[in-house]
Amino acid sequence: MEKAFNDLPMLPPPRSEVETLEVLRQISATALAIGELNGSVKMLPNPLILLNAIILKEATASSEIENIITTQDKLYQALSSSVQETDSATKEVLRYRSALLEGFHLISERGFLNTNTIIRIQQMLEENSAGVRKLPGTALKNAVTGETVYTPPDDHDTILRLLKNLEDYINNDDDISPFIKLAVQHYQFESIHPFYDGNGRTGRIINVLFLILKGLLDKPVIYPSRFIIKNKQDYYRLLQAVRTRGNWEEWIIYINQGIEISAKETLMKIHEINGLIGLVSEQVKRDYPKIYSKELIEVLFVQPYCRIDSVMEQLGVSRPTASRYLNTLSGCGILSARQIWKETLFVNQQLFELLRD
Repeated sequence: MEKAFNDLPMLPPPRSEVETLEVLRQISATALAIGELNGSVKMLPNPLILLNAIILKEATASSEIENIITTQDKLYQALSSSVQETDSATKEVLRYRSALLEGFHLISERGFLNTNTIIRIQQMLEENSAGVRKLPGTALKNAVTGETVYTPPDDHDTILRLLKNLEDYINNDDDISPFIKLAVQHYQFESIHPFYDGNGRTGRIINVLFLILKGLLDKPVIYPSRFIIKNKQDYYRLLQAVRTRGNWEEWIIYINQGIEISAKETLMKIHEINGLIGLVSEQVKRDYPKIYSKELIEVLFVQPYCRIDSVMEQLGVSRPTASRYLNTLSGCGILSARQIWKETLFVNQQLFELLRD
């Protein structure tokens, strides 16, 4: 029997529905992949090398699900240049990055994820303070047919009660696997649909923060939204199947497959980045020993676009010295100089291509 729309049960769901044999098999694989990823992040000489890249990849993919499209090139240009002129889509993706970092900072500082933090994330994404929905009439429609597929709760007090219940579920430590709870909390948040705008992206940020909150990742170095883009129809189909038929098993498996695959993709990036760092380090050390330093190499890999000011700040050198370093590396092909607006940026093209993939 199908459940009525707009009648969203409180958490938790029945244990027998979420803790099936097939679910347990999948979360075992997911836990293994996440554990390997978290350990391998420490292989990098500077965690910022991966952090910047992965957060941007997650921001780009999550925004693309909402048809907000930009390019890695525009994002890195906007982050690296002192001139803040860019298109609206790029600004929106950069707001996603800022919101994810803000959420990471808040849960690291407080040790919990509450409704106020979720509201703060949504406010940063949307640049408004509308807060939790107070007006009725919200309905989720099929983009092609216009048919209403789901009507979320529209009573303000009910929404707040559901959010408090979700907050308790997220923060409580119990003997249910956090990988099961990850999928359940994501379903519940998207079904509460507490905001007028930005629910999808807010929910996907919460997914990453949840992994950190539960000690499964130390930093937000995973981009599960890419999996959702590749399997978008399954995402919405399985989300709806929980609403209408209580089909938790397939939904939990789907979400955890996404986390497993994303962890493995990120792990591959770590190995590729480490390999490239090693090659560039050896080349600079061999051909330009007078300018070589571990700190200089790290600056070149924190993000693909490098400014003279970044080298000055990180290495504590003068502008002429920083300029000489970057121009030397540009002259031998390790970097390439690009004029962006009125500023010269130095691009680590090999790193850029690796991260764009």
